[in-house]
Amino acid sequence: MSRIIFRYIFKETAVPFFLGMAIFTFVLLMGRLLKLAELVFAKGVPILDVGKLIFFMLPSFLVITIPMAFLLAVLLAFGRLSADSEIIALKAGGVGTAAMMPPVLTFAALAYLATTFISVYALPWGNTSFKEFLYEVIETRAAMSINEKVFNDDFPGLVIYVDNYNQRTHEITGILIHDERNPEEPSTIFASSGKLITIPEERTVRLHLENGSIHRSQGGNIYRLIEFSSYDLLVTLQQQKKDYRNELDLTLSELLAHLHKPGEDPKFRRDVLIELNKRFALPFACFVFAVIGVPLGIQNQRSGKAGGFSAALLLLMLYYILMSAGRTIGEKGIVHPAVGAWLPNGLFIAFGLYLLHKAATEQPIPLVQTVSDLLHWAKTHLGRQRRDS
Repeated sequence: MSRIIFRYIFKETAVPFFLGMAIFTFVLLMGRLLKLAELVFAKGVPILDVGKLIFFMLPSFLVITIPMAFLLAVLLAFGRLSADSEIIALKAGGVGTAAMMPPVLTFAALAYLATTFISVYALPWGNTSFKEFLYEVIETRAAMSINEKVFNDDFPGLVIYVDNYNQRTHEITGILIHDERNPEEPSTIFASSGKLITIPEERTVRLHLENGSIHRSQGGNIYRLIEFSSYDLLVTLQQQKKDYRNELDLTLSELLAHLHKPGEDPKFRRDVLIELNKRFALPFACFVFAVIGVPLGIQNQRSGKAGGFSAALLLLMLYYILMSAGRTIGEKGIVHPAVGAWLPNGLFIAFGLYLLHKAATEQPIPLVQTVSDLLHWAKTHLGRQRRDS
């Protein structure tokens, strides 16, 4: 293959790839926007901190969207080349289907390396950083935001009710606090006014209360009443932080260490083995989509971009259904975890080789031809209806 043809096919694939990656990443991000918006509007978290959270989430999105965008790019590129009869021209010039694969496989290798780097290094870093930032910074600041005239349970062991809360000065009035941090001596605090003071570096919040009383019961028959003009209630947020790391947050070395750790829980060991294989199986989907995308794009002569986009969505949905099924049967021990993780790639690569054989021997694929004809009919029918109206 000449360098001109190589660069031409490579460029045809690159443009829809970056566009598809941006669209798919944005679509996945939309599912998190409601919770992120709640942090901004309900909890008063600065937008810059929310931006950091989005940045930490990007690796978990990109490890999925890069293979998705690559499949879409291949289908759109070869669908366009096929629809404009450029595939016929290439074959007439002696460039067969197999000879068109090098630029696509080169692009697949670049996408694979990028996805593998993200999956092995950036993904655990992003997941861990996201959770640490959420616990150590966001929740500390979010605890400073109390909703008026509702019972707030953001503080560990406390339920707080206030009549009024000043978001700017953090001053509160009409205060009721029920303290159950010591279950043997629960107490209820009333105060006319007060102020919330946060100490982020110590992950503590001090509630400075004025003109109130503390009602405390000790045992079954002892009741104590303490009145105060000024009282400081110190709340430690550190107890909110739990052991939040799972196999998705572990680095490659940590995953391998858990596999060889004596006495490890068998279920967790299976989860770790599945995650370890998935770190490499998911990036390998770029090569799988290259093998399956080229013949499908060539077969798609009549439906154009609509057919390519529809085929991409259908294949992606089927791939991730198989991936979920493989993970489930691997977790339950029905098959070896490695088999479950690589199951979608194995089935799709076999289907892709079948499609390549059909495309190389100029044989139509019945299912693809039927879908293409239906899309072409729908496009023609809708166009005729618009002209008639």
